[in-house]
Amino acid sequence: MKKKFLSVLLAASMMATVLAGCGASADTAAPAADAPAAEEAAPAEEAAPADDAAADTSAAAGGTVGISMPTQSLERWNRDGSYLKEQFEGKGYTVELTYSDNKIDQQVKDIEGLIADNVNLLVIAAIDGESLTQVLADAKAAGIPVISYDRLIMNTDAISYYVSFDNYTVGKLQGQYVVDALDLDNAGDKTYNIEFTAGDPADNNATFFFNGAYDTLKPYIDKGTLVVPSGQTKFDQVATAQWDTATAMERFQNILGSYYSDGTQLDVALCSNDSTALGVTQAIQSDYAGKNSVIITGQDGDEANLANIVDDKQTMTVYKAVANEAVATLDIGEALLKGETPDEGLIKSAGWEFECTYDTESYDNGTGVIPSYLLVPIVVTKENIQKELVDTGYYTMDKDGYAHPVG
Repeated sequence: MKKKFLSVLLAASMMATVLAGCGASADTAAPAADAPAAEEAAPAEEAAPADDAAADTSAAAGGTVGISMPTQSLERWNRDGSYLKEQFEGKGYTVELTYSDNKIDQQVKDIEGLIADNVNLLVIAAIDGESLTQVLADAKAAGIPVISYDRLIMNTDAISYYVSFDNYTVGKLQGQYVVDALDLDNAGDKTYNIEFTAGDPADNNATFFFNGAYDTLKPYIDKGTLVVPSGQTKFDQVATAQWDTATAMERFQNILGSYYSDGTQLDVALCSNDSTALGVTQAIQSDYAGKNSVIITGQDGDEANLANIVDDKQTMTVYKAVANEAVATLDIGEALLKGETPDEGLIKSAGWEFECTYDTESYDNGTGVIPSYLLVPIVVTKENIQKELVDTGYYTMDKDGYAHPVG
């Protein structure tokens, strides 16, 4: 069966899945959340094999997979955790899924618990890419392979593979959207004002997102076509701890009050993801004196942001099909559990119909380059929500034209 069909089937199946509540205990899954905060849900019962064949599959596959996600307070991590759990359980593995409430110490304890439970594989999306060196040394000593999921874990040689999207390309897509929307190559003497909002300094991906966007737009900044009235063009000046919506909103309110209260027009708010874009949009709605429509970028396809796109409050988002990321992680994980060393050939042999590249040059975590499988994200706008999100089975569309993530 083709992997693209599997990922769509997986998304559709989430409609019927009862997801578990937040916590560090094993075998919990997450509900889809309205950004930025997730609500608690009742714990799900352990799935039982539907028949003897399913039981045989479980026995044949064997093994336990430990999955450590950072938080349920961002909608996307609920989807990631749920998709991963569904994929591995569908192949007969036992899954222990934990969420760490964006607390580094809790994630360390969660991983320690998974190691103590003798899991056979660890899939980890780190809260802080710098904080897991010791606990992953313990995993390596126990012979447990580790997949660094979505966020690269730094300064440890325990990582077997990195599975993510091309994060620099995420930023490039945002920057190129601005270039095209404003027709910057033909701007002549026109100038446009732009402000940047980036992500969590503890998230290794955040700098890739920002650099991809900034590098794309820098020629226009250097030329003077794009102007940054605040002067804040460095990552550490525009970063947002924990990708927090309220933090992004407060910072942007200060920018609007300091640089735009005299009627100066803001043309672009370049936001690295949807949770920060939500805060920036709220600030613009409440504190911006201008009357023009501001281009606001995002990433993730969070439900509240898609509603803002439909309502012309946010302009675009970069969508990463996490169901496909889960498919890739399953195949890489299965290869590791069989004692194999997956490489570029896995992309073809696994039958993936989504685009993915194998990279052995770009992602050095401080101990060496980590072999990486990088999926390709897509731009979603009001015009293509139906095609890219609903027709693919990842979202449904209600009668009012708003998209809702499956599950």
